[in-house]
Amino acid sequence: MSQRNSQAAKNAARERLRQERERDAKRAKTKRQVVVAVSVVAGLAIAGGVAYGIAQANKPERWDIAEDAKLIAPANTSGKNGLEVIIGDTDAKKTLKIYEDPRCPVCAAFEQNAGPAVKKGAEDGQYKIQFIGASFLDDKLTGEGSKHALNALGAALNVSPDAFLDYKAALYSAKWHPEETTDKFADDEYLIKIADTVDSLKSNKEFQKDVNEGTYDKWALELSDVFKKDKIQGTPTLKMDGKVITGPDGNAPMTEADFRQAIATALKD
Repeated sequence: MSQRNSQAAKNAARERLRQERERDAKRAKTKRQVVVAVSVVAGLAIAGGVAYGIAQANKPERWDIAEDAKLIAPANTSGKNGLEVIIGDTDAKKTLKIYEDPRCPVCAAFEQNAGPAVKKGAEDGQYKIQFIGASFLDDKLTGEGSKHALNALGAALNVSPDAFLDYKAALYSAKWHPEETTDKFADDEYLIKIADTVDSLKSNKEFQKDVNEGTYDKWALELSDVFKKDKIQGTPTLKMDGKVITGPDGNAPMTEADFRQAIATALKD
C-alpha cells in the first residue's frame, strides 16, 4: 500500500470513529433527556398526589358538614324539626316508643320475630308507634353505617309511612342485615340495593337522590340526639307511658308471643 493510501485509510478510520462518537454522544444525551423528563413527570405526579392527599385530608367529612347544615325533615314527620316519627292512628291514646340502632343485631332479631306483631297492634289502633333512631354503634364500633341508614330511612319516610315500615323491615331482615362490625350500611349503594326490594322504593329516583346526597343527614344526627337525651342505655328499647316494656327475661320482648303479653300488660296500666 502506498503512503498516500495508507494516510487516507487512517483519515477515513478517524472520521468513522468521530462520527460514531457523535452518534454515541447524541444517544446518551437523548437518554438523559428522557430520564430527566420521566423524573420530572414522576415528581409532579408525586407532588400532585401529596397535594391531593393533603386536600382530601383537610376536606370536611360528610358528617362534619351535616352538623352545620340546614335541617331538612322528611315528609310524614311532626314535632320540632320533624323529629317525631309517628306511625299509625295519631288519635290512639297510647304511644309505643321504639328505640333502635340500624346496625344493632338484637334490633334485627326483634324486628324479624316481633316486628309483625308490633305493626299489627298499630294497625288495630291499640297504640301509635313513635320510632326513635340511634347511631351510638357508630361511635362504639367506629363507622358511619347507622347514620347512613337513618338518612335512608328518612328518605323512605319522605315517600310514605308504609315505605318507611317496609324499608325498615328490609334493613333488619336476615337477608340484608350485616354483622354489626362490618359497617356495610355506610355504603349508600348497598342501602339503595336493599330499597329495590321494596315496591314503592324500587328505582325511585327521588329516594336514591336523597340517599346519595344525604338530604336527611342533619335530621339523622338530631334524631340520634333524641336517643341520647332520653338516656336510653341500649337497643332495642320499648317504652309506653314512660315505662320500659320487657319480656320474661327483663329485656325487650323478642318473640310475637312475649311482645303481645308485654303490650297487653302495658295497655292496662
